[in-house]
Amino acid sequence: MLTTAEKAADWLLSGLELRSTLFHVGQYCGDYRASTAGHQRASFHLVLHGECWLHLPPRNGQPAASTRLVEGDAVFLLHDMIHCLSPDAQPPGDSEFTVRIGTMTPLEMENATSSGNAGGVGLACGFFEYRSDLGEGIHGLLPDHIIARHDDVKLAGARVVFELIRTEAIRTGDAPSPLVNRLADLLFFYALRSVASADDFAPGLWSVMRRSEFAPLVNAIIEHPAEDWTTHSMATFCHMSRARFCRQFAEVSGQPPAQFLAMLRMKVAAEMLRQGASTLDAAEQVGYQSESAFAHAFRRVTGMHPGACRRERSASAAHIATFIENRVSAH
Repeated sequence: MLTTAEKAADWLLSGLELRSTLFHVGQYCGDYRASTAGHQRASFHLVLHGECWLHLPPRNGQPAASTRLVEGDAVFLLHDMIHCLSPDAQPPGDSEFTVRIGTMTPLEMENATSSGNAGGVGLACGFFEYRSDLGEGIHGLLPDHIIARHDDVKLAGARVVFELIRTEAIRTGDAPSPLVNRLADLLFFYALRSVASADDFAPGLWSVMRRSEFAPLVNAIIEHPAEDWTTHSMATFCHMSRARFCRQFAEVSGQPPAQFLAMLRMKVAAEMLRQGASTLDAAEQVGYQSESAFAHAFRRVTGMHPGACRRERSASAAHIATFIENRVSAH
């Protein structure tokens, strides 16, 4: 049985598009300091064999952190942020975080296939881009980084994906592998869903869904987005005074109830548009009588016009149809 937080994660993932690109695969031995920072992109590191330490300097009011990573672990950095990987448990000095040392060498078969190898660490590193029906609002629902542990019981399926990545990395070596890119996408989805119910996860949808006083409200809004959801009616639904509801909801979600409501409605509308609904139909289904008011709200939340969202779906369908046609013709 899925928890409400896990259901929320699956709902969000239904509109999340991800594209990973493998940067390099290899191993480090001896003294090294590796990083993908400075490229203005989100990135990832997969530990193929051995172990290393992930070091993060103080950021956004959070203290510095050093985390041991072992074979099978992965870290996803959801935006460009200062960090480094090294063999040392102690982090480098503040001025040394951005100084890379050591040379990555080709991945050796015997190292890549033996657990607990003490000769260094094998890594698959890359970048990824992601976007959502929620536009820039997605960033407020995600943490700045996610660590996926190889022994996390929630990641049983992901372990199969990791083994496929490692096998492909060994097979192709330095050559680019589009398969690793797609597998990295899948691993990220597993990682995101696994941490959705963690107590220290970022504020936003999951934080609200973990609170028994708010989860039923969110489910009700998703099921009936066209209802007249005012701050007063939402407070009444939660059996709270308006003032108490607004205060506690903002503390948990990180945003006012009205803003959160708009986010949920536009997510529902985006799913409808992708399925071919007209802008007017989508507007009415999420509680807007005015098509222009809906279009304005949709663009404010998602960053795109409703028509563009629907055309993306049509273009994707056309691309798939052409692909199938070509495959049939080839045979």
